[in-house]
Amino acid sequence: MPRQPRDERAMTAAERQARCRTARAAGTPVVRTRRPAEHRRRAQRWHDAVTTLTALQTEYAIWLESLPANLQEGATAQALQAICDLDLGALQALELPPGFGRD
Repeated sequence: MPRQPRDERAMTAAERQARCRTARAAGTPVVRTRRPAEHRRRAQRWHDAVTTLTALQTEYAIWLESLPANLQEGATAQALQAICDLDLGALQALELPPGFGRD
């Protein structure tokens, strides 16, 4: 999410560069942020993804059951039924071999 402007308008590139140069000349430390590194192994990420898919499928089944009668034949019901008909059992039973993805 971008920062909010300090004034009523956003700074131009030249204004940002001048502010940066002034801060560096004053000795202000430069703060750089990084995205957090992904530390999970690929096998763990696979397992988490299958768990998420299973949870979503359960939520969609509940949604399909609670649809009103006038929406039972609509596009939403058909899409929900297609999701509920997917067999995730093969994905759940899949065990990745040791060393998969150089873990």
